[in-house]
Amino acid sequence: MNVRGTRLTNDEFHNVAISVDHAPEIQYKWATGVAITKFLAGLKEGKIYGVHCDDCERTVTPPRMFCEECFSPMNNYVELPDTGIINTFSVAYIRTDAVRIEKPQIPVVIDIDGTTLTPSGFLHLLDDVKIEDLKIGMKIKAVWKNPEDRTGDITDIKYFTGVEA
Repeated sequence: MNVRGTRLTNDEFHNVAISVDHAPEIQYKWATGVAITKFLAGLKEGKIYGVHCDDCERTVTPPRMFCEECFSPMNNYVELPDTGIINTFSVAYIRTDAVRIEKPQIPVVIDIDGTTLTPSGFLHLLDDVKIEDLKIGMKIKAVWKNPEDRTGDITDIKYFTGVEA
């Protein structure tokens, strides 16, 4: 069998770096579109925007241009509270770059209060909560960056934290 590539010995595989340490400088532009532009502008203002479907009465966030249920246009933007409940979560001791960490990151899918779609698809991080206190349905609230530090990005919400029910 003719296999492309370079075979490595066992020693090379275990003791020689098989990755490249290079950080390329990449420039790109991404058009967010009407719905997400409104959402990101809201985050810069310290607000969470959703959109309401007048035909099937659903309210969702992040906003989208049409309803996935009835395919009607969705252009009735509504301001939602910065609170919700945990729909699901994970406890991760490895960052996205595969580095082990002592204090775990806790990604959560949040059902933002005022939405009718479950799960709503609002993904963020949870912090300032003991792991043993985590539970599905736990009430949480956004912790925002200072207004002068916001840029219109999902990270304008630093994280979510638990609140008294």
